[in-house]
Amino acid sequence: LLYTIKFEMPGQKRKRERNSKAENSPEESNNPPTKKDTNVDDGVKSFSFWLIKSEPNSRIEKGVDVKFGLEDLKSEPDQTACWDGVRNYQARNFMISMKEGQQAFFYHSNCKPPGIVGIVDIVKESYVDHTQFDKKDPHYDPKSTKDNPKWKMVDVKFVRDLKRFISLGELKQLHIEHKASGGPLRSLALFTKARLSVQPLTQEEFDFILTLENKEVN
Repeated sequence: LLYTIKFEMPGQKRKRERNSKAENSPEESNNPPTKKDTNVDDGVKSFSFWLIKSEPNSRIEKGVDVKFGLEDLKSEPDQTACWDGVRNYQARNFMISMKEGQQAFFYHSNCKPPGIVGIVDIVKESYVDHTQFDKKDPHYDPKSTKDNPKWKMVDVKFVRDLKRFISLGELKQLHIEHKASGGPLRSLALFTKARLSVQPLTQEEFDFILTLENKEVN
């Protein structure tokens, strides 16, 4: 997998020019937005933690490999990359609300098994996603213009691997148990907003999931 890197002036973060890290799942589409979808202030600013999905295995779309796993992020200069290619309005709105210094779980999707593999920092708040204007990019949007761009991205930086892989199956079982008991994962977006590639987490959810890396799995 080849990347073309453009370096900006000192003090500015570099930006990848090709390929997307966002999961190209069915929710990442250009379907007409509803008023609720496009409302950036729709309750998302109360979140400080996130889960972002990406595909660790090669998959060719429009001649481009959209693979971008945690190891790929580690290979980027300064272990930092722009999170381009999000094409769902609600996921975009979540990303717009992200603040520098917040953290997100890095989730491997569209693989067997899917699950959480690491932690990243948000190191640059939302700005225009250049891939929407690139006709060769899988996430090109002909309806978006440079005068009125629809899509944004953030920059993320690798923090660390989790001590162990936390699978979707493990989280689902806990979600079911917590729905009955009122536990921390009772409303986890991974199951209530399952198709979104950018999802919010409460601090309670984030902290609880972190405790799982220290627990042995049978």
